[in-house]
Amino acid sequence: MLIDQYERKVDYLRVSVTSRCNFRCQYCMPEKPFEWTPKEDLLSYEEMFSFIKVSIDNGIKKIRITGGEPLVRADLDQFIKMISEYKPDIDLALTTNGFLLKQQAKKLKSAGLKRVNISIDSLEKETFWYLTKKDALAEVKAGIEAALEAGMFVKLNTVVIKDINQFEINDLYNFSKQKGIQIRFIEYMENENAFGGLKTLPSSEILKELEKSHRIKELPAKENSAAKLYQDESGYQFGIIEPYDDSFCKSCNRIRLSAEGDLIPCLYFEDSQNIKQHMGSEKGLENVLKEVVFNKPEKNKWSHNSLNLNSDQELSSRAFYFTGG
Repeated sequence: MLIDQYERKVDYLRVSVTSRCNFRCQYCMPEKPFEWTPKEDLLSYEEMFSFIKVSIDNGIKKIRITGGEPLVRADLDQFIKMISEYKPDIDLALTTNGFLLKQQAKKLKSAGLKRVNISIDSLEKETFWYLTKKDALAEVKAGIEAALEAGMFVKLNTVVIKDINQFEINDLYNFSKQKGIQIRFIEYMENENAFGGLKTLPSSEILKELEKSHRIKELPAKENSAAKLYQDESGYQFGIIEPYDDSFCKSCNRIRLSAEGDLIPCLYFEDSQNIKQHMGSEKGLENVLKEVVFNKPEKNKWSHNSLNLNSDQELSSRAFYFTGG
């Protein structure tokens, strides 16, 4: 069992298999040029898997594959198969922008992938292009259908940005509800790599938009859930992820491994340790894992108070495309 110094049990590992992405989302990496990361700088799937085995043996129960965009890395299904065969009952999930999912959904499911979270920030072609710099809304919708047809459990993620897609909240909600998919609205996490001028729409405003059409009630909190869950008058459930709320950190059970081998204890801070030098030594990998977990920070420095007061918000310098968000 992995316990940090604040008595939080850490049992969730997010693994970024690449920092590359085929989108250029305004809130993530809008100015980063398209490039190839030298292969020698990346962990191989075998190296990642050696660390994952150690992590599972020490109490990790949930693994999420992320990027960048994970589906741009070749043979991802083979990596998923490695994990699934080692621990068939592991909670194994993927986060993707969905652009390549139509072609890969069936083989990912066959490899052992159980769940997929698909990002979709707009249903309007022009807004989708503005946010992602990719004319790809049709492909993302096709990816959603392919994941459902393959029999995977699907959730949708929407990053809500003030005055850009906030007026689509109900449309996105209804789109998800009609398909029987849970949507999770995510407060935009202000960071130094995003396009300047983007503003967070707090969860209270997200709820106000939904309450124009629905009767909403908050559900009891689930242990270690990143999202607060809500339910409308029909019983449909959705979530809101609030990185600016203290509860986001209070129950945090997550660590992250980058494609370059950095083991990251917190999404906000730059602190990390690289595992490459310990390859070939299970004990060395285990020691790094336990040290990073123990030194996990208590909380990030985002604050709802700063947003509400329109004061200068301390921005994270973390490049989310390296850590998978």
